[in-house]
Amino acid sequence: METDNPFKQALQSGQRQIGLWLSMANPYCAEMCASCGFDWVLIDGEHSPNDLNSILGQLQAIASYPTHAVVRPPVGETWLIKQLLDLGATSLLVPMVDTAEQARQLVQAVRYPPHGVRGVGSRLARVSQFGAQPDYIKKANDRICLLVQIESRLGLENLVEIAAVDGVDGVFIGPSDLSASMGLIGQPGHPEVQAAIAGAIKRIAAAGKPSGILSLNTEDSHRYVGMGVCFVAVGGDIAILTDGARELAKQFK
Repeated sequence: METDNPFKQALQSGQRQIGLWLSMANPYCAEMCASCGFDWVLIDGEHSPNDLNSILGQLQAIASYPTHAVVRPPVGETWLIKQLLDLGATSLLVPMVDTAEQARQLVQAVRYPPHGVRGVGSRLARVSQFGAQPDYIKKANDRICLLVQIESRLGLENLVEIAAVDGVDGVFIGPSDLSASMGLIGQPGHPEVQAAIAGAIKRIAAAGKPSGILSLNTEDSHRYVGMGVCFVAVGGDIAILTDGARELAKQFK
């Protein structure tokens, strides 16, 4: 198991990280995708049928590859964050962050006392190799990468304050929920939504934090890269499989 966080280090040094969304909740699929050369993959616990055991299986499957695993919990609850960190997740993307106070609470959740409220139980957990890393708790706070997801009008209004929170390592924009919050549900490509995203990316950069985004459209992904987004998920396992299968079916039916 890694002893530091190369994904966090890459973001801090300005190295763009290209990723893939994993929604199939399956270790075999996760391992296949981890072998494909992406800098990072996102294990999605918000919109996929994942639980702690399936996330654990995917972390184990990905561990032997250079691709870094980021985990998105369904909600930013302190008790759930504690469990995911003990499982071995070192980078979290927390959805639906609307205020700086929420962001500060998340920072507390990923840090051990006296700098946070994370419960201390690593001796019995995978994250310390079950005690084989006796100094884990001394290094853990610096090792963890906390990414917060902005995906509402309120989040955009508070974006500068959220990005300024010490301990927030990156800010991710969620186009789908943002478009819904703007009264344009199902239209993440709408000019108003895209203008809001472009403005958010500039403000995140001005705050000195790396920005992130997901797109299942290659053209949009290239455009986001051109806008300076630092960590971009350029596709998803389900989209790749279903698009390919549908195209194949069309050729023969």
